[in-house]
Amino acid sequence: MRTFISIPIPENIKEEILKIQKQFPEFEGKITEFDNLHLTLKFLGEIDDEKLDEVKKRLSKIKMRRFFAEVINLGVFDERQVKIIWLYLKNCNDLQKEIDFVLKGIFPAEKNFMPHLTIARVKNVRNQSAFLEKLKQVGVSKLKFGVDKFYLMSSELNDKGPEYEIIGEFGLI
Repeated sequence: MRTFISIPIPENIKEEILKIQKQFPEFEGKITEFDNLHLTLKFLGEIDDEKLDEVKKRLSKIKMRRFFAEVINLGVFDERQVKIIWLYLKNCNDLQKEIDFVLKGIFPAEKNFMPHLTIARVKNVRNQSAFLEKLKQVGVSKLKFGVDKFYLMSSELNDKGPEYEIIGEFGLI
């Protein structure tokens, strides 16, 4: 089973993200669908049922306080060859580090973790520099929302794209 850990995004924040996506310059690729918007904290990959039970047990031991996440800007991975357009969220690092800590020994720590929300996957752009210039003009208002839980998710890839299912929910205090 292909798995990852994520923070759910409230509906009102997703609505604002849709407004951001509509401002994108033209590109060949795929906008992340409304129902698939989430903040990935850790990608675990393929795990069997035994490891899944251990992950759930360890994640349930996290006793962190609720917090506010805040979208602060738009960016891309690798400006030379844009493949992912994302929103950067601040205030999520402590939870991600705690997840790394409790999963130590079964999954490696994320050394260069950057909390982000993938909002588009780019296949092709005719002119990279012009595309990046237009992306810089996309208006991103600061969006703040409360985080009171995180999920363990499964991901199944099919012809229509990824399908996600919650397989574990963990509350913050």
